[in-house]
Amino acid sequence: MSETFDVVVIGGGPAGENAVGRCAAGGLSVALVERELVGGECSYWGCIPSKTLIRPGDVLAAARRVPGAVEAVNGAVDAESAFAQRDYMTSSWHDDGQVRWLEEVGATLVRGHGRLAGEHTVEVASNGSTRRLEARRAVVLATGTGPLFPPIDGLADVMAWTNREATQGSTIPRRLLVLGGGAVGAELAQAYRRLGSAEVTVIEGGPRLLGREEPFAGDEVREAFEAEGMTVLVDARAVAASRANGTVALRLEDGRTLDGDELLIGVGRRPSTGDVGLETVGLEPGRAVQVDDSLRAVGVDGGWLYAVGDVNGRAPLTHMGKYHGRLAGDAILGKEVQALADGLALPRVTFTDPQVAAVGLTEAQARERGLDVRAVTTGTGDVPGAYTRGNGIKGTSKLVVDDGRRVLVGATFTGPDVQELLHSATIAVVGEVPLDRLWHAVPSFPTVSEVWLRLLEAYGL
Repeated sequence: MSETFDVVVIGGGPAGENAVGRCAAGGLSVALVERELVGGECSYWGCIPSKTLIRPGDVLAAARRVPGAVEAVNGAVDAESAFAQRDYMTSSWHDDGQVRWLEEVGATLVRGHGRLAGEHTVEVASNGSTRRLEARRAVVLATGTGPLFPPIDGLADVMAWTNREATQGSTIPRRLLVLGGGAVGAELAQAYRRLGSAEVTVIEGGPRLLGREEPFAGDEVREAFEAEGMTVLVDARAVAASRANGTVALRLEDGRTLDGDELLIGVGRRPSTGDVGLETVGLEPGRAVQVDDSLRAVGVDGGWLYAVGDVNGRAPLTHMGKYHGRLAGDAILGKEVQALADGLALPRVTFTDPQVAAVGLTEAQARERGLDVRAVTTGTGDVPGAYTRGNGIKGTSKLVVDDGRRVLVGATFTGPDVQELLHSATIAVVGEVPLDRLWHAVPSFPTVSEVWLRLLEAYGL
């Protein structure tokens, strides 16, 4: 027996939830298939718990920059309270609230592992039984990604942490090794240092941390890490790992051996498509599902299969997955849609201290695309609004301008709390606002947003 819905969504993270919400609001019957918790990786093992654990250290660091407040700061982060708040923010890994939302929008939750089983068909396995779901209009794949494990001898046997163990655990290792200096590795490394790890070592195979961002961003984060007593190794490649008597040993290519109590792997993620039935519709398992700008899977006849969020590899960030989910829902409802933000204005924030907030292209990426660009920079802390926030506010603000059109194609801000500068830059890039018009967007005083004025002056306005 088959159950029939207008739309079947496989994966209940933010991307899948947004597709469900959009389709349900449009009057379609929707089934959501989820094998773990409705809310997905971001809600329970990613964005929400990690930023919750990062926040106490950020607040203390901010207070220590402010005379009058620093005198009231006694001691370090209370890790037990931070973990308790993390438990509250994740509802102690229960999804009752998310399930209630599904009921409110009229969607049907189907628990289990969902797989494509041919055209318009999904099979859901749970507790030894299988349910067969038929989709009249569309199936949406939103299965996300899983951690990538590099080919290192012995790594499978050392019980290394992924983001899940790091965000769900409640113990502070005295010595923490972090393999990978991207956003996940950098954020969690600093979080655990501030939560109480005595020794934190970040091992990055590339020449700098946050290698996909402007070079100054990774350099400034590294400087801040080292000022906090962390060790950062770049151009360092691990070749072997072992665990004995509670100690993890990581051997590097140059012969050095690093010891720690735990090893966190943060070198990247890969699409969770190995067991979702792609082969039944002519696609290759284990790879990202290529989609067009309406989020329809390329190579599947009939336009009934969509892939949203990390699983399509276009922009593996939670907010972009939500964007994809909304667009796919609109497309299923018969609207003309086009995903533009992936290549035009991809916003991203790394929640280290200093934060790194960026949108669009770096200067190098713009030049690689053949654009005639001009870049301007100013100090994020060189405006009165930054002075009022405390002493020692540092960072860099940079705009990348398509000189021929005189519009922004990228922006990067580093410094404390610069994430709130980002959306204005995103609007400027998406809207292709001419700089001569942007000059009349007057920043309020005294705020850090006055860096916009300094940047436009540096350009020559």
